[in-house]
Amino acid sequence: MPFQIVRQDITQMHVDAIVNAANNTLLGGGGVDGAIHRAAGPGLLQECRTLGGCETGKAKVTNAYSLLCRWVIHTVGPVWQGGRAHEAELLASCYRNSLELAAEKGCDTVAFPLISAGAYGYPREEALRIAEETITAFLNEPDHEMLVFLVVFDKASFSVSEERFAEVKSYIDDRYAEEHENKRRWNFAVGSASMAAAAAPVQHMKQKMPVCFEEAAAPAGLERALDQIDESFTEMLLRKIDERGMTDAQCYKKANIDRKLFSKIRGDKHYHPKKSTVIAFALALELDLEETKDMLMKAGFALSHSSKFDIIVEYFISKRMYDIMEINNTLFAFDQMLIGGYEK
Repeated sequence: MPFQIVRQDITQMHVDAIVNAANNTLLGGGGVDGAIHRAAGPGLLQECRTLGGCETGKAKVTNAYSLLCRWVIHTVGPVWQGGRAHEAELLASCYRNSLELAAEKGCDTVAFPLISAGAYGYPREEALRIAEETITAFLNEPDHEMLVFLVVFDKASFSVSEERFAEVKSYIDDRYAEEHENKRRWNFAVGSASMAAAAAPVQHMKQKMPVCFEEAAAPAGLERALDQIDESFTEMLLRKIDERGMTDAQCYKKANIDRKLFSKIRGDKHYHPKKSTVIAFALALELDLEETKDMLMKAGFALSHSSKFDIIVEYFISKRMYDIMEINNTLFAFDQMLIGGYEK
């Protein structure tokens, strides 16, 4: 773990292996297949000629030649025939067999395209669902600690249902309007107070000043304040994991968080995570909205109706919908950062 979605050219990925959505001959073609062969150079085609092709749903591995990775894993996705020719099983097999080959080669990082969703006509939403489910299931197994990327060029490759998109958009619009109205009222109140203060007699202000200074001059002692520090983010996280009866691995895998990052957090009581990392753990623990806000506060963050990212997260948590992949699909559709992954 984890699984990340990136908008990138797969031939430019600095990973151990990239996956090529090939045809049965393995001799190159259009789309991703053609781009990978062009970037790798003629050596890739020469090696592919020795492999004797590849069956649909299976995978074979070659060297990467001029590419930035070490290996190219070639897999052949199914052509969409309306779902009547075992396309779903074959597509899942492409991801599974490719990941098993990557594991055999000792790969820590692998990048996939969205297989069969181009010229082979597989419906994008369904192709994405199968990719996510198969990759996530593989990574949730013991000893599978790879970082897997799904590489897409645009939002069209990573769609959410029209109904879900409309619901979230309406939720965002409502909260944006509420936030802007609150700001307008606040600015008006502050402006009115400033005008009143400016009009007040100078002598009246002088009379008030000593009181203000006297009130500000009696803070609690630093030592006492330090003694009152609440539990840290790390302490709250570990407490919640125990309360849920989860193992560490169950939690960080469900949160789509890298094991090494979790180890850093566990080993540092005062670790300061990224906001998306906090939210990933809140989703994995299935915290309600108030608990999520509390966990964010421990790390120095808050949910704001000025942020689309925050509103989308609030939408899903308020409906007790905790599937990080579904939430990330929606965040991607709204051009927001995604949840989970790893911290650089």
